[in-house]
Amino acid sequence: MGTVFSFDVRSPRTPEITVALARAVAWLHRVDRVFSPYRDDSQISRLARGEIDVAGCDPDVADVLRRCDELEHETGGAFSATAAGRLDPSGLVKGWAIERASAILHDAGARDHCVNGGGDIQLRGGAAPGEPWRIGLADPADPAALAAVVTGTDLAVATSGTAERGHHIVDPRTGRPATALASLTLVGRHLTEVDALATAAFVMGDEAREWASARPGVEAFAVAPDRTRWWTPGFERLALLPAAPGVPGPS
Repeated sequence: MGTVFSFDVRSPRTPEITVALARAVAWLHRVDRVFSPYRDDSQISRLARGEIDVAGCDPDVADVLRRCDELEHETGGAFSATAAGRLDPSGLVKGWAIERASAILHDAGARDHCVNGGGDIQLRGGAAPGEPWRIGLADPADPAALAAVVTGTDLAVATSGTAERGHHIVDPRTGRPATALASLTLVGRHLTEVDALATAAFVMGDEAREWASARPGVEAFAVAPDRTRWWTPGFERLALLPAAPGVPGPS
């Protein structure tokens, strides 16, 4: 899927967990073969070229595209599987694939683990007995610095922004790159939802502040191009927020 995946398992290693790790890796490779827009032979690439139809694809394709359509409606068009003019449901697929890989580990007894796909993270349990996970959010203006640190257990954390690939996120409503924010992080419980909604919220720009505040179970943290920041009120319960110039505080 054009990125790096990693597993951090803190539960005692058992034969069942070792087998589950192999299954989780195999699952991610299967998702890549079916959904990757970077592979000419993936089912999504072939579907986009009209070589096959949805009925000729893996059943997961129809489910993913249906959920993409639902999210497009829920976000007023800020999320779309065709945002850049071609079929690419990656905005949903990556989080969905990571959450499923996490479930494979959890069901095998790995109650405390982290699955990270290109900085989008599903956390289960804690980092150690009685200790929460700590996830640093990179400052988009200085990748060596942190804009905040998210702490907690059983969380999903997803960030959309310009730090790694520049202005690559397209606003489906205009066809132009979204530039109102430098980064937008959403924190919730399920990465399938959080990852896709982070893309939509980034496209919304400052409108995402009110939208995220009104969405149950989701908190947001954003950095603007001028390095000012805003966050939803509940985000303070989850994060350490270092001081920065022009920080207006929660909305």
